[in-house]
Amino acid sequence: MLAQTSTGLTQAQSAPQVLVKPKHDQGDVGTVQASQSVVTKAPNQSIREISHISEKPKVSAISARRNTSRRKGTAFPALERRNWLIHMHYVRKDYARCRDLIEEQIKETKNRCEYALYVKAMILRVDGDIQQSLKLFQRCHQINQSNPENLKQIGKNLILLGRHKSAIECYKTAIDLGGKDWQICQSLGICAQFLKDYKQAEAHLSEALTLSRHVITYQLLSNLHLDHGEVASAKHVLEKGIHHYGENVELLTSLGVLYLQAGDFHRAFELLGKSLTYDPENYKAILAAGSLMQQHGDFDVALSKYRAAAQSCPESSSLWNNIAMCFFGKKKLVAAISCLKRAHYLSPFDWRILYNLSLLHLTMQQFASSFQFASSALTLKREDGGLYMLLAISLAYLGQENNANQAFQQALTLSGDDPHVLVNFASFLHHTLADSQQASQILSRFKKIKKDSPNFDKEVLDASKKLMVALNIADDGELGKKSSETTTDKKKKRKEKRDSTAQKSDSKGSLEERNLPGVGKEAENEEKRD
Repeated sequence: MLAQTSTGLTQAQSAPQVLVKPKHDQGDVGTVQASQSVVTKAPNQSIREISHISEKPKVSAISARRNTSRRKGTAFPALERRNWLIHMHYVRKDYARCRDLIEEQIKETKNRCEYALYVKAMILRVDGDIQQSLKLFQRCHQINQSNPENLKQIGKNLILLGRHKSAIECYKTAIDLGGKDWQICQSLGICAQFLKDYKQAEAHLSEALTLSRHVITYQLLSNLHLDHGEVASAKHVLEKGIHHYGENVELLTSLGVLYLQAGDFHRAFELLGKSLTYDPENYKAILAAGSLMQQHGDFDVALSKYRAAAQSCPESSSLWNNIAMCFFGKKKLVAAISCLKRAHYLSPFDWRILYNLSLLHLTMQQFASSFQFASSALTLKREDGGLYMLLAISLAYLGQENNANQAFQQALTLSGDDPHVLVNFASFLHHTLADSQQASQILSRFKKIKKDSPNFDKEVLDASKKLMVALNIADDGELGKKSSETTTDKKKKRKEKRDSTAQKSDSKGSLEERNLPGVGKEAENEEKRD
């Protein structure tokens, strides 16, 4: 009996355990207490009766749950009810459905939903409507003036509109609200770069890297150094970026191109090869590797590289420009011009393509077309001496000698150390203007440059040697001997050969042997006179 009583007590206490919650009615609690007291007073009561007593509170528990669910209300406010759905479609770039949801949300909230306006402004900026996007971001800032993200987006739109000073003021206000972060510092650096404040831009971008390391910041800082001619600093920045992001293709390619331009082909090939292992279809790395092969004269391998790059990026003007130069190296001029025309169609304001077009038409003896492309390139790049050189050569063949002379003088002023300019100008002075004295001075200047950097093209060296022979200039940079002296040297060599043959045949009294000392004296006297 004691065991049954304890069992009955246990079951009776465990059945209505939901009634412990404080939100139930007081009548139900009293009923449970009464049933428990009955159980303790009547231990002989069966288990069926105890369970029958405990059935009544279950209905009250279910109804209590329903009442509590009715009293809780909605989980999200009405202004933000569709924000999660708008965000999901925006991330998926389903802009059409996202716009429909935004319009519904704006109508329901009477243009007071901040997130819907924010996303709509982002979509408009992607579509290119910067001014309307700026107005919506300003509306978001009016709704919530304590949110610095709205000010950041306003600053980005102002940068795209070219209002960099207003963008700086906007970012300063954002710093007052939420403090500095890498995005604000990077944007301030971009504004300072557009305002030609190099030191301030470098300081902001360096501060952005100290706050957070990002690939885009390393690229912006390296490009800033390159724009001001600091190649060593740009390499140092890219080396740091590769140290933290060793598998980033953009950083590897940029650093490889810098080493390629500096002439360090081994390091450039290593970096470009690593970039291609991570992304075999990266057309920038393929272009750089192809240009490396092209500089070594391996045009067929370079064309195979460019063929692979054309599949991934067929609308690259640089790609078609390099393909044209490969055909030019293989003496296929018509194919080269057709490729350059396509490159010019894709990028009509690239002065390098116009330079190559002028060079090719000059090679094909189409001097009027060469003059036209050279003058078009000069409107885009007035500080390049090579363009003035092409213009001068075209004018010389067209019979404009005075204009050609002026163009050569301008080329010499801008690129006085360019061996192509020096040799072509000297050839023009000697053959066209018959000014041998000035041509000799320019060639002596070429010889000084040749001593400092002897790695010149073979064609330039051959042309300079022919000019030196024509102008009687010695290889050591001094004025050469006269034509009579050169003929005397030739006679001296011939007589020396005859002397050696005479000694072998034991003909010591020959005419050549008797005349040999006299010839040597005449040559020495002429050298002393000179």
